[in-house]
Amino acid sequence: MKGNGHWRALLALLLAFGLIAAACGDSDDDGEAPTETTAAADTTAAPEDTGAETTTAPETTAAAETTAAPDEGASGEPIKIGVLTPLTGNFAPWGLQVRDGMRLAAEEINAEGGVDGRMIELVEGDTQSDAEEGGPAFERLAEEDVVAMGGVISSDVGLATSGLAEELQIPTFLVKAGASDILTPESRYVFRTCLPSAPMVADPIAQYAEAEGLTRVGAIIADYGWGHSIEEAMQTAFGELEGVELQIEVAPVPEQDFTTYLRNLEGLDPELIIATGHPPGSGPITVQSADLGIDVPVTGAWSVLPLVMEGAGDAAIGKYSDFDCADYASEDYQDLARRYLAISDNGFMDDDAVAGYGIVTMVADAVANVGDDPTAIAEYLHGQTYDLPGYAFEMGWTEWGELATAQPIFTVIGEGPAPEGVNEAGDWYPETLSQSEPLEPYMP
Repeated sequence: MKGNGHWRALLALLLAFGLIAAACGDSDDDGEAPTETTAAADTTAAPEDTGAETTTAPETTAAAETTAAPDEGASGEPIKIGVLTPLTGNFAPWGLQVRDGMRLAAEEINAEGGVDGRMIELVEGDTQSDAEEGGPAFERLAEEDVVAMGGVISSDVGLATSGLAEELQIPTFLVKAGASDILTPESRYVFRTCLPSAPMVADPIAQYAEAEGLTRVGAIIADYGWGHSIEEAMQTAFGELEGVELQIEVAPVPEQDFTTYLRNLEGLDPELIIATGHPPGSGPITVQSADLGIDVPVTGAWSVLPLVMEGAGDAAIGKYSDFDCADYASEDYQDLARRYLAISDNGFMDDDAVAGYGIVTMVADAVANVGDDPTAIAEYLHGQTYDLPGYAFEMGWTEWGELATAQPIFTVIGEGPAPEGVNEAGDWYPETLSQSEPLEPYMP
């Protein structure tokens, strides 16, 4: 594939992924002041073929300020929801997206009168992108009597907090924490929302390699929970293939100069580079591989797209592809993004922010239906499916909290122009090239 041009190779990758995912579907720092917002949720009848109830998120309008004061006419105590996400550290770009998505939902809900007259109050806890800080941050939010927490980024933090969620019986939502061992068969209070478990991410890539007849695949992973989970999943998936050589290089999480790791792959002469296991490195890997003449597609790590563009620049256009839980081509995403950009310092609404918005929306719906007891909320959520604005698929879970019908969209960064008012970070815009059929949930 080397030297054949990345668009042709990338398009082949994307078309193949659509077939592969269909086959999978047939088988398997300190936070700022709390933000208060509210939204009434509408519940509709359950789908005919399941026992779950489908909820459509209400249409709301953006509030004028990022932090809303409680409505003096509101009745009852506020409904506290924890924002458990990195506001500092390596994964802050993901966490700031989540936080602002949650803030937008809270503001819009409060502007509509709250949940039965009660305002939503967001209590922010900074995990600092560090597993050792994640647990204490969780416990501090628990002491604030939050009814749920959302926004977990990093598998290490997910591993450090999932046990606490079960022990303290507080519904906790993962956004980008995909290590397969975060969930167990007994998990009942932890819910994935955007990134599925590592095996659900690795299998389509390996099956693509087989479908395209690739024989040499390079990968760079980060030395932490997600990277090692993806490494194990890739070794398992590629180990079932014949004639495909997989070479994996391990880099530190903060690494931004991947020259050494890429040179280690030169002897392999890879036909594809998988950067899925190194989220902070997706952009630099893209541009540095091109600089070294390794002219092959790069699959990303569910990364924040402005971060990729910051690291790769024009080298990412037409070459960098990634999976997303947001449908950037949809009108409801674009409407949501315009409202988001009105209250956020971020120049683009990434899928992490879409997930954050959805988390608050779903918790508000649960409180409206069963009250503010966290145990009742968790039980209620397990019986629901949600059609959330901006999402690429219907939200619902297995008994143990895995995404039940994940259908990630595969995108490539295109040169744009972006739809009006939707991207303040540049003229580029993600182009949808394929969407999977529902992936089979991973059973831990």
